Amino acid sequence: MLFGKHINKFYIKYLPFFLAGVVSLVVVDILNLFIPEALGEIVGLMSSGGAVVYQDVIEIALRIFLVGVGMMVGRIFWRLSLFYAAGKMKFDLRCEMYDKANRLSQRYYHQEKVGNIVSWFTSDLETIEDYMGWGSVMLVDAVFLTVLVLFKMFTMSVVLSLLVLFPILLIALWGWLSEKFLSSIWLARQASNDKLYDFTTESFYGIRVIKAFVKEKQQRRAFKKIAKDCQDKSVKVAIISGGMERLLDVILFLIFGMFMIVGGYFVYWVVQGTPKTVFGITVNLTREELVTFMGYFDTLIWPIIALGSVIAMHSRAKASLKRTSSFLDQEEEIVLSDGNVEMPNVRGDISFKNFNFTYPGNDEPSLKNISLDIKAGETIGIVGKIGCGKTTLVDCLMRLYNYEKGTLSIDGVDLMDAKIQSLREAIAYVPQDNFLFSNSVDFNISFSNPDVAEEKIVEAAEFACIDKDISEFKDGYKTVIGERGATVSGGQKQRISMARAYLKDAPILIMDDSVSAVDVKTETKILANIKEKRAGKTTIIIASRISTVSHLDKVIVLNDGEVEGYGSPKELLATSKTYAKMAMLQELEKEEC
Repeated sequence: MLFGKHINKFYIKYLPFFLAGVVSLVVVDILNLFIPEALGEIVGLMSSGGAVVYQDVIEIALRIFLVGVGMMVGRIFWRLSLFYAAGKMKFDLRCEMYDKANRLSQRYYHQEKVGNIVSWFTSDLETIEDYMGWGSVMLVDAVFLTVLVLFKMFTMSVVLSLLVLFPILLIALWGWLSEKFLSSIWLARQASNDKLYDFTTESFYGIRVIKAFVKEKQQRRAFKKIAKDCQDKSVKVAIISGGMERLLDVILFLIFGMFMIVGGYFVYWVVQGTPKTVFGITVNLTREELVTFMGYFDTLIWPIIALGSVIAMHSRAKASLKRTSSFLDQEEEIVLSDGNVEMPNVRGDISFKNFNFTYPGNDEPSLKNISLDIKAGETIGIVGKIGCGKTTLVDCLMRLYNYEKGTLSIDGVDLMDAKIQSLREAIAYVPQDNFLFSNSVDFNISFSNPDVAEEKIVEAAEFACIDKDISEFKDGYKTVIGERGATVSGGQKQRISMARAYLKDAPILIMDDSVSAVDVKTETKILANIKEKRAGKTTIIIASRISTVSHLDKVIVLNDGEVEGYGSPKELLATSKTYAKMAMLQELEKEEC
């Protein structure tokens, strides 16, 4: 079987299904033994020298028919039981992996490629499911049917049974060695599959860039190279695995032929009245016993083949489980502290006290000595040069990273002690990349509350000045947006994202450069809506234009990760060189226009 800390619990959870499947398999295996016995009886009747009693033949045939019906019912039952359990295990493991993916920090996704993760969720889990289903069948048959058949064979002929046992032991040893060999080949194949997934995903996401630079042929050549490598490794696995199975088939049928010759030899001398003695044991093997014995051996061929197959499947499943377990064992950087404080009624008072932050793996801090207070209900702007730490500051506010305890709080609650879900429920966020789902417009806007009334969705769209645009879409609010919002403009993406955040009606709203793609008139209207609709609630607006923050309550000016100025827009013109310079440059741009 396949064991590991992430899969063992499923054996207990689905134990009734596994037990039912194993029991029905064993019953089928027992029924399987009646067929060689019946064939032996028929041969005995035919070779008795007397008249054949057809009633006896019909009785034996009826017995075979009933055994066949019983085997059919048993096989249906174990398929339903074992394959259902295997499918449910894959489902549960995939859900567990999805939950894990949601808990991992952003840093992990910066380091790990999406294609690799997709491969773990698909190819590897399917390999594990295949082993838990068919592998369980093969394993049970390889053990129980082999034991039952060998017991029957030994009761008939110890000599022939010993001759059968020896190659079985060699095949088992060969299978164990082949597992070690196949495991490394399968890991290499899966790694190549990861590259194929990753390259394909990246190409689809960057299709506009590829077309804009007319690099379709270049990408096709690169894809062909990666696909060829994946194909070669897959073919190598298929050739080696299939070749080993076919070689096993050839060996087994050679053994079968050998035993036909050896068994026929012993039967011949029994018929002659001078049975042969081997190892001090007289072999009294009749014709009907030889047929029964060879029927048992024929039955034994399947579990021996299954043994070879299950070893190959186990090596692949073990490699896949290792990859998925590695993902599930990833350290979760953002974890709940011992405090686990709920934040049910957030007002929006935010306090930074000597706050410092360095990205994991970096030596230089991105934010240094941040000390400021934001009062509940204020509308605050954040400006500064590119790369000065504006987005990093709000990411820390949403606890996307860990930082020093006691340096950042909301309503007096240290965010390192706050329950993460409770904290993020209190914050609505408009990200800089304005991600939209490939679904209808109303789905995207009502993402935080799918059951919200339609008029609330329209109200949110009016707040973000996107209602008019949506009404001009072919299907209005039911218009399906392309993947990542590919079928709408940059400004429309920003405003739909803004409507989504507004509908959440959170005490704190963060907008990360969310009006950069709209015209000044629309920007002015949105800012007026923020002042009216979000009065008494905290709003933080990251902006690249001074005009965006010039009428806000206060503005934070960041320069190289430090607060250069914090105050009203009017005060900053006199106290912050960065703010004054940005204002001057934007005034010059207006004059040139």
